[in-house]
Amino acid sequence: MNNYYPRLKDLREDHDLSQQFIADFLEMKQPQYSRYERGLRDIPTDILIKLALFYKTSTDYILGLTNNNTPYK
Repeated sequence: MNNYYPRLKDLREDHDLSQQFIADFLEMKQPQYSRYERGLRDIPTDILIKLALFYKTSTDYILGLTNNNTPYK
C-alpha cells in the first residue's frame, strides 16, 4: 500500500493552512494531528471523511489509491 501520509501535509500546505488550524477544525490537539501527517498514527475513518470533505477531494485521493483529486459525485 502506498504511503499516504505525505498527501495530508501536501493538501494542507497547498491550502496555506497550519497544522493548528486543521487540528482546531478536527477538534483535536495539534500534536495528535501531527502524528497523522508523520505516519505515526493511522487516521480514523471519521477523520479521513472530514478531511476529504474539507479539502473537497475523495478519501481515495488522500489514501493514495488514485491521483485524481476530484471528489466523487
